[in-house]
Amino acid sequence: MFQASHFSFEPAVQVLPDAGPPPAPGVTDKPAVVVYVHAEPDDAARASKLVTKAAKNVKWLANKGDIRCVVLHSFDHLSELKAAPEDAQSLIDRLKTRLESNGYEVMTTPFGYSCAWSLSVMGAPIAKVFKAL
Repeated sequence: MFQASHFSFEPAVQVLPDAGPPPAPGVTDKPAVVVYVHAEPDDAARASKLVTKAAKNVKWLANKGDIRCVVLHSFDHLSELKAAPEDAQSLIDRLKTRLESNGYEVMTTPFGYSCAWSLSVMGAPIAKVFKAL
């Protein structure tokens, strides 16, 4: 997770055949917590617990910087173990819904696409946090 002053993305390469047509690029120029989300095969069986823990961690980091915007970015390059695409997408969707219900503005990058992105991370040590759930 990163506290960012800027994040933008542009779909570059479709990596899942059923991802649909490329969506429009996205950008946030307001402070945001950018979360790189990786799901592993056993995560679907504990999805409710994971979503609760993830939301708490995101809110914790957001509150440290008085940030109300969150970007969820699917990032399956963190491990050799990867959840099925539909399970990973479901976790991201559930996390988005949970955060929105807590008053956060949430943007997601397009699932099934590798994106070019620009990220400007704030300088405080707390602006860069890794959390395995």
